[in-house]
Amino acid sequence: MSAMNVRITLAVLAICAAANAEDILLVLAKTDQTLSMVDPATMKVIARMPSGPDPHEVVASADGKFAYISNYGGGAYNTITVIDLVERKALSTVDLGALRGPHGLMFAGGKVWFTAEAAKAVGSYDPATKKVDWILGTGQNRTHMIYVFDDLKRLVTSNISSASMTVIEKTSGAPGRGPGRGPREDWDETVIPVGRGAEGFDVSPNGKELWAANAGDGTISILSIAGKKVIETLSANVSGANRLKFTPDGKLVFVSTLSGPDVTIFDTATRKEVKRVPTGRGAAGIQMQPDGSRVFVACTPNDYVAIFDLKTLQVTGHLDAGKQPDGMAWASRR
Repeated sequence: MSAMNVRITLAVLAICAAANAEDILLVLAKTDQTLSMVDPATMKVIARMPSGPDPHEVVASADGKFAYISNYGGGAYNTITVIDLVERKALSTVDLGALRGPHGLMFAGGKVWFTAEAAKAVGSYDPATKKVDWILGTGQNRTHMIYVFDDLKRLVTSNISSASMTVIEKTSGAPGRGPGRGPREDWDETVIPVGRGAEGFDVSPNGKELWAANAGDGTISILSIAGKKVIETLSANVSGANRLKFTPDGKLVFVSTLSGPDVTIFDTATRKEVKRVPTGRGAAGIQMQPDGSRVFVACTPNDYVAIFDLKTLQVTGHLDAGKQPDGMAWASRR
């Protein structure tokens, strides 16, 4: 094959790959108990599936084929609902047994990582084996949200009622018993006191800082990931804060609150408030568009999702994806 033919073939393959690529915004509606698939180009709902009872958070698998939804129930429920995004239908639920109150979710390393608030624990579910393959207690009250680092050796949780963040790190423990057995894997936990009602948090894109919004104090705690300690506390006036998210470039932080009409935006370099944008009677889930062009904010009391333009920092429209929208995620198929 000539060099020209090779170039043509590669170009055709690239075009085909682009044509087959698909980004879908996933939006949960708590009252309707549904998961909506939204086309980000048209902002239209293209499919809606049952989410299971009291859906709060959703994540998609790395290949974009499946979604996983935590059925929270304030600690009463113990299931994760699985959605087939290709066939657009709900599959069987994952029974977590005694791990009640699943809430925070993250998909990493081929597994679904979750918090179990009522059990004061975190765990991971392996879709390949259809089993929960790891559980660890936090000893903290209302372990709510979770972030897992790419190397799968470190994760962080927020613990609302204990006013703390927990950094959990994989280590090598004592050698196993018997010949030929190396060190056992173990996990160390560092509990870091923050403000009252710490719930929504995010890790900066460079992995150096963690910002946690404290709903009870209205403050933001900034933690050093390497130092595992609070390095600054901002008097942010974000009472009732629900979620906090970095923009993809790490320059701004968005904070939502269910206790007020505005979404508050901060500059990460100066640590100063940039703007307060009215969105409705309150807001919860925040989802950044991967290309950094837009931000989606679930205005739960208003039954719509506000669409922000990241260049102008203005609300440019509303998306109707069901009553009481909350958790959102991106499903990307390549």
